[in-house]
Amino acid sequence: MTLEDFTDFTGDGDGDGGAPSEADGAEGGGDGAEGGGDGESAVDSGGVADGGSASEAPGADADEDAFAAYDATPAGSDAGLGVVSVSQGLRVAEEEEETSLKAFVTTGNRESVRLGKYLLIPYPDGERLFCRITGLEYAQEFQSDDATEIHARRQMRRDEFAERDYKFVADLEPMSVVYGEGDSMKRRMTDRVPKPGAVVEEAADDAEIKTGLKIPDDGVFLGHLSVGGEKVRTAAEPPTVDYRVKDDYADGDPLAFRHTLVAGGTGSGKTHASKNVLRQYLDDDRTYPMGDGRESRMAVVQFDPQDEYAQMHDDNPDLDDGFARRLEREGIAHGGHDDTVALVPRVANATYPGEGHRAERVEFTIPFSLARDMPWLVAGSGLNDNQYPALLTLLNRFFDNYGDSGTYSQFLSYLDDPALKEELHESGRVHEATFDAVKRRVRGVPSGVFDQDAKPITELDHTLVRPGGLSVVPTYHLPTSRQKEIVVLAVAGLLIDDKLSNDPDSDRIKETPLLVGMDEAHNFLADADNVQAQKVVQKFTEAAKQGRKERLGLFLITQDPQDVAESVFKQVNTKIVLNLGDEDAISSVNIPTNLAGKVPYMEKGQMVVYSPDNSEPVELIGLSECVTRHD
Repeated sequence: MTLEDFTDFTGDGDGDGGAPSEADGAEGGGDGAEGGGDGESAVDSGGVADGGSASEAPGADADEDAFAAYDATPAGSDAGLGVVSVSQGLRVAEEEEETSLKAFVTTGNRESVRLGKYLLIPYPDGERLFCRITGLEYAQEFQSDDATEIHARRQMRRDEFAERDYKFVADLEPMSVVYGEGDSMKRRMTDRVPKPGAVVEEAADDAEIKTGLKIPDDGVFLGHLSVGGEKVRTAAEPPTVDYRVKDDYADGDPLAFRHTLVAGGTGSGKTHASKNVLRQYLDDDRTYPMGDGRESRMAVVQFDPQDEYAQMHDDNPDLDDGFARRLEREGIAHGGHDDTVALVPRVANATYPGEGHRAERVEFTIPFSLARDMPWLVAGSGLNDNQYPALLTLLNRFFDNYGDSGTYSQFLSYLDDPALKEELHESGRVHEATFDAVKRRVRGVPSGVFDQDAKPITELDHTLVRPGGLSVVPTYHLPTSRQKEIVVLAVAGLLIDDKLSNDPDSDRIKETPLLVGMDEAHNFLADADNVQAQKVVQKFTEAAKQGRKERLGLFLITQDPQDVAESVFKQVNTKIVLNLGDEDAISSVNIPTNLAGKVPYMEKGQMVVYSPDNSEPVELIGLSECVTRHD
């Protein structure tokens, strides 16, 4: 007899007289050992002890030899995915690397488990350990049981993998202990170990999942909880778990005023996602308490480099009635926002087409008088620390002579006066070489940005900032990046200065909750060695630090988060990360390693949210449709 004579045992164990496998007898179906002698034969369930097949034996004999069969129904049914195992240790510790928590997964559940899935393990007193799967492995039932020739040849002849030959083990990460029921459900840090053999169940209750992950019940909707690109399903209606960020003062400041970063590559859906989030902040029912006891709606000012956000004025024609009803059931604001105004910067030789929306348009210009408080607008990228004070001296002298009505053209003429240059040089205030360097930089400012034929933005504060209103500042039509930079920084600087000032020029700006949205933020808030960049970053860093008490929030959108200045970046509390392919970009957002590894593989609309003051880090799927128009 050779190895090839061995095959799987195929008897079904029911005592039905089926034939034994070839391995149960000798070649040719003899009684016992090779040669067909009358020695002992193996009696397998459903087999025949005397040799030959069951069909050859008389019916009576077969009945006598077979096991008795009984109709029986197993008591109860399996519950859960498996049980807590102690075979490789069972330990919960303060240090994560010292924790050892594993679950044996039963055969029928093995196909349904996935990395990241949320589970519950009950304690005897009714508390539950909330955890997630961090590892999956097949473990051997016996040492070296699959490292034999017989096992290998047997597997090679099978059509399917034999699950029963292996243990399937899941590594679990404890996240919290959940206790209480209903509205009184609470969570605390993991402080106890589950019992050996405790049943491990998939988390399927909306309240338990939200409590376990510290997700608020109310707030600004971002998306639905997911694992591996699939929405988490519960027994509730709707079956999805909505993820929201805190937007009231019950548990600290609303996260709108602790700043948000949306990072995603081209085609990741970051504009789609950003529109959906901004629309929630503009909901009619969303208000914020002010220092004087008033409740006020938020104003949103969005800088728009691609002329996309003014579309938020219009309804999405692809959003059908069924989808709209789903949004209403979940309390998600949708539909075009009527109070949307496109504030269009007027620049020489540039025309704004504005064909993609029906929002109202109002033109404005940047008055040169803003340079009095924001000299970096005309500093250019070449001024150093010695030349910048000289620019301040020149601007102060100019505005002392001309007042706030002084124009950029008049300032250029002012610098052409040789007597001014000589006076400043002889007095030792500005060296003549420094004077010439400043003059060259100021003349390098693109023409046609300041003092155009439109209303100055300083006189449009009530249009720019409206409680419950969306003001979009498009820059797509501006010919040069330097023009775009000046417009965005001038308007943003105006807003921030009035928000942070104790003596603001505009009470409207000061007294209205404000969210400043900036797409392509890396173009305006990058670290650099020149004075202009340093002053801009300094201003936005100050805004990020003080914004909480002044009801000022930053909403930064970028595909290059690694280029945003660190001093601004580290003030951002909520990070929404969509697909990013660049390793430096992924590293810069500083999200947990297990989620960072998913970022390059996420599909459009999938995102990771890292907001430590709101919830545990989670994976989400955004809405498949934009709640406003999005072409």
